[in-house]
Amino acid sequence: MDNRAEVREFLMTRRARITPGAAGLTAGGNRRVAGLRRSEVAALAGVSVEYYAKLERGAIAGASAAVLDAVASALQLDDTERAHLLDLARAADGIPTSGRSRRRVSSPAAPRPSLSWALASITEGIAVVRDPRQNILATNALGRAFYAPVIGDSGRMPNLARFQFLDPVAHEFYPDWDLFAHMCVAIMRADAGRDPHDTAMQDLVGELSTRSDTFRSLWAAHDVRTHGAGTKRFHHPVVGELLLAYEELAITAETGNVMMIYTAEPGSASAERLSLLASWAAEHRTATTFTGDAAAPVEPPR
Repeated sequence: MDNRAEVREFLMTRRARITPGAAGLTAGGNRRVAGLRRSEVAALAGVSVEYYAKLERGAIAGASAAVLDAVASALQLDDTERAHLLDLARAADGIPTSGRSRRRVSSPAAPRPSLSWALASITEGIAVVRDPRQNILATNALGRAFYAPVIGDSGRMPNLARFQFLDPVAHEFYPDWDLFAHMCVAIMRADAGRDPHDTAMQDLVGELSTRSDTFRSLWAAHDVRTHGAGTKRFHHPVVGELLLAYEELAITAETGNVMMIYTAEPGSASAERLSLLASWAAEHRTATTFTGDAAAPVEPPR
């Protein structure tokens, strides 16, 4: 896998963000780079300048785990960035990082009945399954009501990245739009590094880079992150502002797919508003899957 440009840009952007002071070095004069020099990274990693320069040119194939760990430490990479560097190295070595096919990804099949049943059993929280390309594959009833602005009635499979960057409604649904945009791209970057043969991901990145200046700028930053857990703020067109906690769970039966569960703090205003939204969603008791069929428009609860 020739991913030398990806490796080069990732290492260069990581090096550029670290000041000599942050690395415990004396800055000195006549500095022509924003962050550390290559020679400084090489010294911190315990490798020759020539060898580090070779790595930063993208020739990472064959680099040992010890060298990669030393470079990661020199560049002060966090856990997600370290994993991303290892993914890039495995791809350069031709070693698959997952069990996913190297062929073009076809339209996702409907989730297994057991997964749909599991989603439907979650009645007090929002549950949604998405793939690495940010496609919403299935939701529970409350999830369908919550993601109504994303699902819409266009008949296309809902995609969180397209909604984020191409739909003006996203600025209303995500009050912290800039934060969500950075998070979305960084998660996609990490997923793309794990599976560089995913042509559907490549097509999506190409589309968004062409149509959104913001996406193109964020993608060029090479930031990566995992979702994990935390809180997010939303503004739903039916019930107003919601502050929700989220947990991301890997679906091990389908490599790369994850289930997101959003809940509100018990007794909070957000919990009351989520309950109001659930009252409307109660008529849709079963989990919803998306295969390109038109989605019903949202109506306010009565």
